[in-house]
Amino acid sequence: MSFTDLLTEEGLELLDSLPPYDSENVMTLSQRLRREGYDAGLVAEALTQSRLRDRAAGKFGPFAQRMVFTKDGLEQATRLSVGAFHAERFRAAGASHVIDFGCGIGADSMAFAALGLRSTAIDMDPDTAAAARLNLRPFPEAQVLNENGFDLDLAQLGADAIWIDPARRADGRRLKDPEDWSPPLSVANELASQFRAAGIKVAPGVDYSALPQDSLVEWISVDGDLVEAVIWLGSAAARPGRHALVINSDGSSHRWDSGIRDPRTPAVQVIPDALGLLVYEPDPAIIRSGSIASICERYNIAPIADGIAYLTGNELLDSPFIQGFTVVSVMPLEPKSIRKALEKLGVGRVEIKKRGTNVDPEVLRKKLKLDPKLPGEMTLIATPTITGKHRVILCERV
Repeated sequence: MSFTDLLTEEGLELLDSLPPYDSENVMTLSQRLRREGYDAGLVAEALTQSRLRDRAAGKFGPFAQRMVFTKDGLEQATRLSVGAFHAERFRAAGASHVIDFGCGIGADSMAFAALGLRSTAIDMDPDTAAAARLNLRPFPEAQVLNENGFDLDLAQLGADAIWIDPARRADGRRLKDPEDWSPPLSVANELASQFRAAGIKVAPGVDYSALPQDSLVEWISVDGDLVEAVIWLGSAAARPGRHALVINSDGSSHRWDSGIRDPRTPAVQVIPDALGLLVYEPDPAIIRSGSIASICERYNIAPIADGIAYLTGNELLDSPFIQGFTVVSVMPLEPKSIRKALEKLGVGRVEIKKRGTNVDPEVLRKKLKLDPKLPGEMTLIATPTITGKHRVILCERV
């Protein structure tokens, strides 16, 4: 029994009849379904798919329960909220027909079609293409080709834009070198140059030196989680540079321009300052896009130490790009002293953040031996300061 057998009428009816996924009840449910006459292989495929749908809820919300996934396809799939921004940029660039090259389970093509763009989704893996075909059934604007895109004459498809999502994993591990991706980043760039507008999804940690000079590169976070970077080219990159896009679950979004016009330019280092009344933690999209210097200039704040992305100042700031903390106390990295200070403050729960230090947050948490009955909450930031010494900053979220 294979994945494609699950996509039959019988298989999909079985899948849609399953209760919400519960790992503790999988064995009992499997046995019951087999007693009812379902093939054991089909039951296994359906339960695997049920588990993937449960995991996919974070990316696709309630839509996940009407979709199908492969394991690798789900891991690499674009979140639905992010795909909408991809589609909007193509639409703003004047595109009408996008080739989704290496479409995976079809997540981006769903977003393209939902905004009225025609999509031709291409994937060479039969199971992945089958998943994309089912996921795109509600969208007549989309078609799926189970082909090696390099074997096709893409010009014959009549598209004016291309979206490329290179495979960045092999044997379960992430591939750090962009030239090890499939297709390699250099090949993806060459392919993108054949279209009026193009986007290439890349790992957030991509080195600036690998970026095309004429591209606009956007790092995207969702609720503080850095999820991807995109290289935009052609009419989708009217002004080259580096941006940060911050998306929140409440539907709001905010974009920051780093002010850098050549995306290959190294991030500007900012002179640190002594710890003030507040500490600010930049959104990870701000950090990765090399926007610390422009954030510091805009808000009159500075790093608390060389190369450390915790910023400090004395004025309370309201910005979607930085999270503020009021400084309560600064202490040496000594668990016993920290514990006594927290007990005096009535703190029973802490979140622990760190940068530039080898402190293990969970080890430190155990050493603190906090009393959970105490009502207070506090944030501990373990970091070097301008003095070069490693300290713990006791603070409260603004």
